[in-house]
Amino acid sequence: MKRELLAATALLTTLWMAMPAQAEDPDHVKQLLSTKVCSGCNLTGADLRGANLTGAHLLGADLRGANLQGALLNRANLEGSDLTGANLQGANLAGAFASDAVFDQANLNLANLASAQLHHANMQGATINGANLAGTQLFGTNLNIGGE
Repeated sequence: MKRELLAATALLTTLWMAMPAQAEDPDHVKQLLSTKVCSGCNLTGADLRGANLTGAHLLGADLRGANLQGALLNRANLEGSDLTGANLQGANLAGAFASDAVFDQANLNLANLASAQLHHANMQGATINGANLAGTQLFGTNLNIGGE
């Protein structure tokens, strides 16, 4: 009995620690979609598939685990944003400014990053299969990327 209780406690602790600390703030999602300005917003895990965020200001936004598949982020300002584990497959980030942004484990497959500025960005483990990197500036960027 004691062994079973210990095992159950260990399992529940592991599951609790694996859960995200927070989810997106619905008000922040509404603000972003209506104004395209959401600096420092909590958009963790937000479903923004196909959203038109052209020219959006997302300085320091928390976009960890967000679904931005097919989103239009061309000319967006993502400076200092955290996109760890975000799905950006097929997203358009042409001309985006993402200095000091974190793309750890992000899916950038088939994304358009043409002429984007990714200065000192962290792309540890990101996948970029088929991505358009024409004219992309990668000064000081960690390109220890993943892939298949």
